[in-house]
Amino acid sequence: MVQEQFKVAEVQVSYKPDYNISERPKISSSQQTYCLLKQQWDMGRISFLEEFKVILLNRSNHVLGIVDISMGGVSGTYVDSKLVFAVALKGNASGIIVTHNHPSGSIRPSEADIKLTKRLIECGKLLDINVWDHIILSENCYYSFADDGMI
Repeated sequence: MVQEQFKVAEVQVSYKPDYNISERPKISSSQQTYCLLKQQWDMGRISFLEEFKVILLNRSNHVLGIVDISMGGVSGTYVDSKLVFAVALKGNASGIIVTHNHPSGSIRPSEADIKLTKRLIECGKLLDINVWDHIILSENCYYSFADDGMI
């Protein structure tokens, strides 16, 4: 009997931070998160199209990085939960803050925003990755699910 040979791809996981963690910002409030996001966001697009990003945090809430997850149109963007947690696992994050903008300038969460937040929290529980907040931002203000008791 001839044994069939299968070709499979090798998967490697590595984590190589090129910085001292004490030099990274530490998040302790939604206001700090908003200030950090305003520095990192392309403000020329914030009122033009919706983007979704994830802030990766270590156990001490030091920022490991900010990851662009998706970019959509004027009225929405698709967020794949698997991708959110794939990058969180790859970055060895203990917690995340999810964030997106509303090009309309309204920071009120939609029903879809609320459902997505609940789904991400449940996924995070399975992986022992805390979802600390969901920030909706516009050019001049923000909404925090955590500050409003939604998380």
